[in-house]
Amino acid sequence: MEIRENIPIASLTTMRLGGDARYVISVKAPEEIKQAYDFAHERDLPVWIMGGGANTIGHDEGFPGVIILNEIKGIFAKQDDKFVTIKAMDKFDDDLILKGMGGEVWDDFVRVACDLGYSGIEALSMIPGTLGAAPVQNIGAYGQDIAQVIMSVEAYDTQTDQFITIEKPEMNMNYRCSRFNHGEDAGRYVIFAVTVKLHKGELQRPFYNSLERYVEKYHETNFSPSNIRRMICEIRSEKLPDPKEVASAGSFFKNVFVDQAGADAAEAKGIPIWRNADGSGKINSGWLIEECDLKGKELFGFVVSDKAALVLINKSAKTYHDLDRARQTIINAVQKKFGYTLSQEPVEIPSLTEEK
Repeated sequence: MEIRENIPIASLTTMRLGGDARYVISVKAPEEIKQAYDFAHERDLPVWIMGGGANTIGHDEGFPGVIILNEIKGIFAKQDDKFVTIKAMDKFDDDLILKGMGGEVWDDFVRVACDLGYSGIEALSMIPGTLGAAPVQNIGAYGQDIAQVIMSVEAYDTQTDQFITIEKPEMNMNYRCSRFNHGEDAGRYVIFAVTVKLHKGELQRPFYNSLERYVEKYHETNFSPSNIRRMICEIRSEKLPDPKEVASAGSFFKNVFVDQAGADAAEAKGIPIWRNADGSGKINSGWLIEECDLKGKELFGFVVSDKAALVLINKSAKTYHDLDRARQTIINAVQKKFGYTLSQEPVEIPSLTEEK
């Protein structure tokens, strides 16, 4: 367990905003999570859990407590009722139960699954962040989300001071939300392992709009997990900046979810929509922003990406106030033109002025 003091939150997050955190503790084993919480409780300090910082915004005032970085590593597969390393597997069934530790990079986990030929998360390639954060907001893209494959998570319960397993039915997963970030249990659990069930096979058409366009453009016929992953990576690389090189938090706004009546109304207005089986659907917020003539525009030091309008790039902004003004400008424009209120996707670390 590594303890550091007075670390800029801007150095821990891909949007590169935020003042100093009083302490930053890196944990590399589940038992160190408890030790880090004990450290914070002994000093009566608040705690914030973070992975790679790709979906996190810091405030100028910093954070007066302890930021715990989940750096617990390992990827295992279930064979003969026990988890083993991939290299130790001597047989592969039609279904694969894959377990990853919370500090693993999400895209590395996807790559392992695709290299083995298993389907279920290939469309989630290149989503930034760590595995432990994936179930929290039920990450999703191109018609897949982690709720479709997740079986359970292993977590530290900060209220009972115990290590527990939470099964999928207990997670309350919906679009970009779960028990872990909504309701009375938000922030209660520190997820250090995630188990998913994948299967041999291929993703079936029709695909999500942008993937379908790619398939038609290049006359693709191979829909194996590894080839879908390749296509997704090419699509995302063209549209989304690498957060290691360009300061951004990936997709900044959630897509707009509407019920069947709302979907019908949107289609009647000529608004593109991705339909679910029950008739409800999602409206691409990037399309809404682009239709407001904001694509490529610079707002208070932030640039609305000219490749994907859902992405806000921090070109020169130094303060959270700049972000707030840029965000509100976009929200107001979409609300005025279409009547939809956009919601931010990244979470925010509480500032010094907030209560513990």
